[in-house]
Amino acid sequence: MFYTDSLPDDNNGRRHQRFIIELDSSQTLLIAHNIDLAPKISNLKVGDHINFYGEYEWNSKGGVVHWTHHDPNNRHEDGWLNHGGKLYR
Repeated sequence: MFYTDSLPDDNNGRRHQRFIIELDSSQTLLIAHNIDLAPKISNLKVGDHINFYGEYEWNSKGGVVHWTHHDPNNRHEDGWLNHGGKLYR
């Protein structure tokens, strides 16, 4: 999975870092990473490799992956992002 484009952070309610990745299949996904609960990835560059684990929800634009962090309420399985060998959770 490769980082292709960033979007402005969503600062309404819980803050989320948002960016687009492209899968090997050419499908694109929006990653919505909660930066109130996990560190923000500050050094993303187009073409960077990103691994992730979270919850996927389909939508007409390809889908969104969220819960890429620890759930303090233990309602969701913990997720993560991996960029440059560093885990963000």
